[in-house]
Amino acid sequence: MLSHPFIQTALIAGTSIALLAGCAGYFVVMRGQVFAGDALSHVAYTGALAALAVGLDLRFGLFVAAVGFGIVLGLLGGRVNADDVIIGTTLAWVLGVGVFFLALFTTNAANSNSNANVTVLFGSIFGISSAAAATAAGIAAGLVVVLLVIARPLLFASIDPAVAAASGVPVRLVGALFLAVVGAAAAETSQIVGALLVFGLLAAPAAAAGRLTNRPWYGLALSAALALAATWAGIVLAYAAPTFPPSFTIMASAAAEYVIAVVIARRRATGRARPDAVPRRTSGPVPAPPR
Repeated sequence: MLSHPFIQTALIAGTSIALLAGCAGYFVVMRGQVFAGDALSHVAYTGALAALAVGLDLRFGLFVAAVGFGIVLGLLGGRVNADDVIIGTTLAWVLGVGVFFLALFTTNAANSNSNANVTVLFGSIFGISSAAAATAAGIAAGLVVVLLVIARPLLFASIDPAVAAASGVPVRLVGALFLAVVGAAAAETSQIVGALLVFGLLAAPAAAAGRLTNRPWYGLALSAALALAATWAGIVLAYAAPTFPPSFTIMASAAAEYVIAVVIARRRATGRARPDAVPRRTSGPVPAPPR
C-alpha cells in the first residue's frame, strides 16, 4: 500500500490535518464552541464557492472567509457559547449565500472546474498532489505552533474567563485568535476531508479524549493522537475497500473512537460505584471511638 504515490501524499496531508484538528478540537470542545466550529466549516464552503464564482483560487476564499468569520465571532462573542441562536441564524444566512454562489458558479464558471464543488464539500484526500500535501503540512505545522504558544492563556481563559481577565489575560483577544486558528484549520481540512465532514474530525477525537481523561495537557495530546489514528485507519480502510470513500471511513473511525471512549468511561464509573468496592459493616454493635 505504501508504494503508491497517492497513498504517500494522503498520509502526509492526513497526518498534518489530523494533528491540527485534534489540537484545535480539544479546545473547541472544552470551550463549548462546537457549534461555532461547525459554522466555520460551512463558512469555508461558502467562501470557496464565492472565490470560484468570481474566478479566484478556491483556497483564497476558504481561508479569507473562515479566518475572517472566526475573528468576528471571537471579537463579538468572547467565548461564543452564550447565544447559539445568533450563530444558527448566521449559519443559515451563510448557507443561503453559499447556494447563491453555487448557482453563479454552475451557470457561469463550472465548465473550467466542474468537480470543484464536490471536492470542497466532501474532500479528495486520494486526489491531492504532492505539492498540495506539502502545503497542507506546512500550514498545519504553523497553526499547531500558534496553538501551542497560546495554549496556557487559552486554557486559563477556557476554565475561568473572569479570573483570567482579572489576572491580565486578554481573554477576548485570545478567543479571537483561537477562532481564527480554528477557521484556518477548517479551511485547510476542507480540502482534504470536505467542508461537511470537518466538524466530525474537530469534535469526535477531542470529545473521546475528554471522556478518557480530565488532565488538560494529557487530553490535548490524546486528542491529537486519536485524530491521527482515525485518519490513518480511514485511509487504510478506504484502500482495502475501494467502494467506501476515504472521507467516510475517516469519519466512521473517529465516531467509533468516541463510542469506545464512552463505553470505557462508563465501565470506569461503574467500577468505582460497585457495591462490593464499599467496605461493608459487620454485624453487631459499633465500637465506640477512642477517647
